[in-house]
Amino acid sequence: MSRQYFLRCVLFVVFFSTGATALCGSVLCGDLCRYYQNRQLLRSIEASLKRMESVITDYDKLLEQLEKDPNVILRLGPVILGAEPADSNAIYPAIAAEQLAAAKEALKKQSNQQFDKYPVPAWLVRSSQWPQRVVLFLSGGFLIIISFIWFCRLPGSKAGE
Repeated sequence: MSRQYFLRCVLFVVFFSTGATALCGSVLCGDLCRYYQNRQLLRSIEASLKRMESVITDYDKLLEQLEKDPNVILRLGPVILGAEPADSNAIYPAIAAEQLAAAKEALKKQSNQQFDKYPVPAWLVRSSQWPQRVVLFLSGGFLIIISFIWFCRLPGSKAGE
Protein backbone atom coordinates (compact mmCIF):
# COMPACT_ATOMS: atom_id res chain seq x y z
CA MET A 1 0.00 0.00 0.00
CA SER A 2 2.78 2.45 0.80
CA ARG A 3 4.50 1.67 -2.51
CA GLN A 4 1.36 2.63 -4.45
CA TYR A 5 0.97 5.76 -2.34
CA PHE A 6 4.58 6.72 -3.01
CA LEU A 7 4.15 6.11 -6.76
CA ARG A 8 1.00 8.27 -6.80
CA CYS A 9 2.83 11.05 -4.98
CA VAL A 10 5.70 10.95 -7.42
CA LEU A 11 3.39 10.94 -10.45
CA PHE A 12 1.33 13.76 -8.93
CA VAL A 13 4.44 15.87 -8.38
CA VAL A 14 5.71 15.21 -11.93
CA PHE A 15 2.39 15.94 -13.66
CA PHE A 16 1.52 18.92 -11.47
CA SER A 17 4.94 20.55 -11.75
CA THR A 18 4.99 20.05 -15.52
CA GLY A 19 1.52 21.54 -15.84
CA ALA A 20 2.33 24.45 -13.53
CA THR A 21 5.53 25.15 -15.46
CA ALA A 22 3.67 25.14 -18.78
CA LEU A 23 0.93 27.35 -17.36
CA CYS A 24 3.36 29.87 -15.87
CA GLY A 25 5.50 29.82 -19.00
CA SER A 26 2.54 30.65 -21.21
CA VAL A 27 1.52 33.52 -18.94
CA LEU A 28 5.03 34.94 -18.46
CA CYS A 29 6.54 34.44 -21.94
CA GLY A 30 5.78 38.03 -22.99
CA ASP A 31 7.57 39.35 -19.92
CA LEU A 32 10.51 37.02 -20.56
CA CYS A 33 10.82 38.29 -24.15
CA ARG A 34 10.87 41.87 -22.88
CA TYR A 35 13.48 40.88 -20.26
CA TYR A 36 15.82 39.45 -22.92
CA GLN A 37 15.29 42.47 -25.19
CA ASN A 38 15.99 44.87 -22.32
CA ARG A 39 19.11 42.91 -21.40
CA GLN A 40 20.35 43.12 -24.98
CA LEU A 41 19.55 46.85 -25.08
CA LEU A 42 21.43 47.37 -21.82
CA ARG A 43 24.51 45.62 -23.21
CA SER A 44 24.44 47.76 -26.35
CA ILE A 45 24.08 50.94 -24.28
CA GLU A 46 27.01 49.89 -22.09
CA ALA A 47 29.13 49.25 -25.20
CA SER A 48 28.25 52.64 -26.68
CA LEU A 49 29.00 54.27 -23.32
CA LYS A 50 32.47 52.70 -23.33
CA ARG A 51 33.05 53.97 -26.87
CA MET A 52 31.94 57.46 -25.83
CA GLU A 53 34.28 57.39 -22.85
CA SER A 54 37.11 56.43 -25.19
CA VAL A 55 36.29 59.31 -27.53
CA ILE A 56 36.13 61.73 -24.59
CA THR A 57 39.56 60.65 -23.36
CA ASP A 58 40.94 61.04 -26.90
CA TYR A 59 39.57 64.58 -27.11
CA ASP A 60 40.92 65.39 -23.66
CA LYS A 61 44.38 64.27 -24.78
CA LEU A 62 44.06 66.34 -27.94
CA LEU A 63 43.06 69.43 -25.95
CA GLU A 64 46.01 68.83 -23.63
CA GLN A 65 48.34 68.67 -26.63
CA LEU A 66 46.82 71.88 -28.01
CA GLU A 67 47.53 73.62 -24.72
CA LYS A 68 51.13 72.40 -24.68
CA ASP A 69 51.98 72.93 -28.36
CA PRO A 70 50.05 75.55 -30.38
CA ASN A 71 51.62 74.31 -33.65
CA VAL A 72 49.49 71.16 -33.48
CA ILE A 73 46.64 73.09 -35.09
CA LEU A 74 48.82 73.96 -38.04
CA ARG A 75 49.70 70.28 -38.52
CA LEU A 76 46.17 68.90 -37.96
CA GLY A 77 44.32 71.54 -39.99
CA PRO A 78 45.20 70.24 -43.45
CA VAL A 79 44.56 66.65 -42.40
CA ILE A 80 41.14 67.37 -40.95
CA LEU A 81 40.01 69.69 -43.76
CA GLY A 82 41.50 67.57 -46.51
CA ALA A 83 43.58 70.44 -47.89
CA GLU A 84 47.03 70.13 -49.32
CA PRO A 85 49.76 70.39 -46.67
CA ALA A 86 51.78 73.60 -46.51
CA ASP A 87 55.10 71.74 -46.45
CA SER A 88 55.97 70.80 -50.03
CA ASN A 89 58.84 68.51 -48.99
CA ALA A 90 56.66 66.22 -46.86
CA ILE A 91 54.95 63.16 -48.27
CA TYR A 92 51.53 62.32 -46.83
CA PRO A 93 49.88 58.99 -47.63
CA ALA A 94 46.54 59.22 -49.36
CA ILE A 95 43.77 56.83 -48.43
CA ALA A 96 41.36 55.82 -51.15
CA ALA A 97 37.61 56.13 -50.63
CA GLU A 98 37.21 52.37 -51.17
CA GLN A 99 39.55 51.66 -48.29
CA LEU A 100 37.62 53.98 -46.00
CA ALA A 101 34.32 52.36 -47.03
CA ALA A 102 35.73 48.88 -46.39
CA ALA A 103 36.99 49.94 -42.95
CA LYS A 104 33.60 51.47 -42.12
CA GLU A 105 31.78 48.25 -43.11
CA ALA A 106 34.17 46.14 -41.03
CA LEU A 107 33.56 48.33 -37.97
CA LYS A 108 29.80 48.19 -38.54
CA LYS A 109 29.85 44.37 -38.74
CA GLN A 110 31.94 44.18 -35.58
CA SER A 111 29.53 46.40 -33.66
CA ASN A 112 26.51 44.36 -34.88
CA GLN A 113 28.15 41.14 -33.75
CA GLN A 114 28.71 42.57 -30.29
CA PHE A 115 25.04 43.53 -29.92
CA ASP A 116 23.72 40.14 -31.09
CA LYS A 117 25.73 38.29 -28.46
CA TYR A 118 22.66 37.83 -26.20
CA PRO A 119 19.66 37.23 -28.46
CA VAL A 120 16.22 36.09 -27.34
CA PRO A 121 16.18 32.25 -27.20
CA ALA A 122 14.40 30.55 -30.10
CA TRP A 123 12.14 28.48 -27.82
CA LEU A 124 10.89 31.66 -26.18
CA VAL A 125 10.14 33.30 -29.52
CA ARG A 126 8.21 30.22 -30.64
CA SER A 127 6.22 29.90 -27.43
CA SER A 128 5.32 33.61 -27.36
CA GLN A 129 3.38 33.37 -30.62
CA TRP A 130 -0.37 33.36 -30.09
CA PRO A 131 -1.43 29.79 -31.11
CA GLN A 132 1.46 28.12 -29.30
CA ARG A 133 0.82 30.25 -26.23
CA VAL A 134 -2.83 29.19 -26.04
CA VAL A 135 -1.95 25.52 -26.57
CA LEU A 136 0.72 25.75 -23.87
CA PHE A 137 -1.75 27.33 -21.45
CA LEU A 138 -4.47 24.74 -22.12
CA SER A 139 -2.10 21.77 -21.93
CA GLY A 140 -0.69 23.04 -18.63
CA GLY A 141 -4.18 23.47 -17.22
CA PHE A 142 -5.22 19.98 -18.34
CA LEU A 143 -2.09 18.43 -16.80
CA ILE A 144 -2.91 20.08 -13.47
CA ILE A 145 -6.52 18.85 -13.64
CA ILE A 146 -5.42 15.33 -14.59
CA SER A 147 -2.90 15.23 -11.77
CA PHE A 148 -5.57 16.17 -9.22
CA ILE A 149 -8.18 13.76 -10.60
CA TRP A 150 -6.04 10.63 -11.04
CA PHE A 151 -3.22 10.90 -8.53
CA CYS A 152 -4.65 12.75 -5.56
CA ARG A 153 -6.82 10.12 -3.89
CA LEU A 154 -6.71 9.50 -0.20
CA PRO A 155 -4.92 6.29 0.86
CA GLY A 156 -8.02 4.73 2.47
CA SER A 157 -10.56 5.60 -0.23
CA LYS A 158 -11.70 3.23 -2.95
CA ALA A 159 -12.06 3.94 -6.66
CA GLY A 160 -15.87 3.72 -6.73
CA GLU A 161 -16.58 5.97 -3.76
